[in-house]
Amino acid sequence: MTDHPTGATSVLDRLAAHRLVPVVVIDDAQDADALGAALVAGGLPVAEVTFRTPAAADAIRVLRARGDVLVGAGTVLTAAQVDQAVAAGADYVVSPGTSRAVVERCAEHGVLALPGAVTATEVQAALELGVTTVKFFPAGASGGAAAVAALAAPFGGVRFVPTGGIGPADLADYLALPAVAAVGGSWMVPRDLVRAGGTAAVRTLVADAVTLATSLRP
Repeated sequence: MTDHPTGATSVLDRLAAHRLVPVVVIDDAQDADALGAALVAGGLPVAEVTFRTPAAADAIRVLRARGDVLVGAGTVLTAAQVDQAVAAGADYVVSPGTSRAVVERCAEHGVLALPGAVTATEVQAALELGVTTVKFFPAGASGGAAAVAALAAPFGGVRFVPTGGIGPADLADYLALPAVAAVGGSWMVPRDLVRAGGTAAVRTLVADAVTLATSLRP
């Protein structure tokens, strides 16, 4: 088994090319299209839609229908949610922890799985499932960039997508690490702005985040 089934490698490459993954909570699927437009206009056509609200699957469906956004499903805890996410059009699936059932169902569907792992034991568990790129979550509360660097030393072939508690102030610390494929964050897509339809403000925040990430390229 591998975390690079058909199409998954290209998805991971696209995430790594953007370096940032907006983590979005959408309360109403009707807000999804405007959000997608703001992401594209801001130069970051990527969204990880979290399964924290009943609107998640429909929001993924709306974003996927646009055709210009790389859409993932976040906070996926069960194989059934993998099915829902894939049926809605998700290109990749992100979990807060490592679940064999979730990883195996993603492999069956041929979509990239990014399970969460913040300890050496959890990284080894992911490796045993054939996963070589993990979500380091919650990053801020789990030792931050220093912890990622420490884990990367013994696990030379593993790449990390740190997420949780990251903002513009410490983005550079993570992006400076060769083992970091991309960084997930919600500061450029605040839930209240998405819910209020503040697309102009979101577009500005996204553009600022892209500018910052670009300036940090080695």
